[in-house]
Amino acid sequence: MKQYFAKMDDLGKPLKPAQIARMKENVAQIEEVLKGIEAEVDRVKKAGIPAETVRKRGQMTVWDRIEYLVDAGTFCPLHTLYNPLDNEEGMTGVIDGLARINGKWCVLVGFDNKVMAGAWIAGQADNNLRVTDMAKILNLPLVWLVNCSGVKLTEQEKVYANRRGNGTCFFRHAELEQRGIPILAGIYGTNPAGGGYQGISPTILLAHKDANIAVGGGGIVSGMSPKGFFDEEGAEQIIEATKHFKEVPPGSVGIHYNHTGFFRAVFEKETEVLDALKQYMAEMPAYNPRFFRVAEPAAPKYPPTEISSIISFNQKAGYDFDNILARLVDNSENLEFRPDFGPEVYTGLVKVDGFLLGAIGNRMGMFANYPEYTSKYTGIGGKLYRQGLIKMNEFVTQCGRDRVPIVWFQDTSGIDVGDIAEKAELLGLGQSLIYSIEQTNVPMMLVVLRKGTAAAHYIMGGPTANNHTAFTLGTATTEIYVMHGETASTASFSRRLVKEKEGGKSLGPIIDKMNELAKEYYDKSRPFYCAKTGFVDEVVRYEAIRNYMVAFANGVYQNPRSICPQHHMMLPRLIRAQIVKGLERPSKEAE
Repeated sequence: MKQYFAKMDDLGKPLKPAQIARMKENVAQIEEVLKGIEAEVDRVKKAGIPAETVRKRGQMTVWDRIEYLVDAGTFCPLHTLYNPLDNEEGMTGVIDGLARINGKWCVLVGFDNKVMAGAWIAGQADNNLRVTDMAKILNLPLVWLVNCSGVKLTEQEKVYANRRGNGTCFFRHAELEQRGIPILAGIYGTNPAGGGYQGISPTILLAHKDANIAVGGGGIVSGMSPKGFFDEEGAEQIIEATKHFKEVPPGSVGIHYNHTGFFRAVFEKETEVLDALKQYMAEMPAYNPRFFRVAEPAAPKYPPTEISSIISFNQKAGYDFDNILARLVDNSENLEFRPDFGPEVYTGLVKVDGFLLGAIGNRMGMFANYPEYTSKYTGIGGKLYRQGLIKMNEFVTQCGRDRVPIVWFQDTSGIDVGDIAEKAELLGLGQSLIYSIEQTNVPMMLVVLRKGTAAAHYIMGGPTANNHTAFTLGTATTEIYVMHGETASTASFSRRLVKEKEGGKSLGPIIDKMNELAKEYYDKSRPFYCAKTGFVDEVVRYEAIRNYMVAFANGVYQNPRSICPQHHMMLPRLIRAQIVKGLERPSKEAE
């Protein structure tokens, strides 16, 4: 298959100095957004008690453990700013992401022991569900750094009993294990109640000598008061019980190594637990990368740092999507699928770190004589029309057939609307794309380059309508909303404007409300808001997108559940429709 993969078609072009100069202000606007995002990330890293306080106790912070455990330069953090319930801690209490440990990729998650000693806090349960979803989609080991003091009891209703509460780790871990996905856990500190859940449900438990796990801890010593209320006598009994449990904490390594055998091994030093995790990771099932690589890894021809000089901060301005993709994929090469059909959408095969990926993205600009089903208006980039939807359906289906993972790049203002669009079956074709994605069953990732709007956000790899998207990245230019704020204001107040106008009333108050709604839409669609609420899993610099693509590609090809041999693939043959050299039909003269 070298004729298809060794040298693909060139993609993109160098930037001219004039364009770089023209986009200088654009780059400054992007950097201003990133400055705010990076300040928030720094705030999360400093959350809780100072790191030095933890280290003076002879302990490592979760960040120290991650730095020691993970192969240098490979950690791709996710959910750093996630805080869907807007808790007072300002984060979910766990740190996670994709990581390579001792040469093998995994999904890594650890309790932040600086924040309430790693307690269950509001929003953490949903964070953990996203983590287990990633491990399931990517078929990668899940590695836990357990250091959990249990439930934040003053807010138990926010973490405990609902369908998506913290206790779901029991069945989610069992689900992964039934799929053959191992869960490794390094256990530190005191882990009562909820911490015990995380400390018993993994596959392999490796403990530090001072660790313990138990159904209850020193703070759960007498249950309900027999009197139904508390008084001084009851308080004295609690004091005595607490002293006892403080001296002999339940569930120590003496119990769970010597008696129950839950702990596979116990170590004197914190780093030795991490060393043991490295050893187990080295033994995880994985193919040699050469088994799936279609070419030698290569950097893009053009630097990813130039992307901020290509994509416009102005949501209404266009740009060349091909030039962005060229700065993210190996050797800036591609095999484009159906380039003359559905011009508003790019579909094609690319290489990342030598692995084959499918790429789908919105193209900008104006498209003359398009869409083909009407002459009443002209197609514009970012909007989806009949041909584009059909092309994506075909490409996704073929990626599923060839077992090629997919990266989506979104900058969409929605699907064409109105009776003309309905007659062209766009509603059904959108649902068809969701069906195609579901039956495809290949891992996917999504990058929202700029706009993620309405149903188009769902059908183009959006996690809302997709079982296979492992994670979503946002950028400095990301905005996600059901429609643009100005459009929403018009839809909400247009009839009111007519009524006020016909009644001879001032339009000023309605216009003020329209501007307020537009501003609210803007504020609630910004990159930080998207990360905090979970619309995206992380906001990253443009140049970091390739790092996540490399992690994704290596992860999905590490130990895939199904394989299509390269010489059985159809997509490259469909793209390269020309007759294979040596099999051309003879000329009449030769005959």
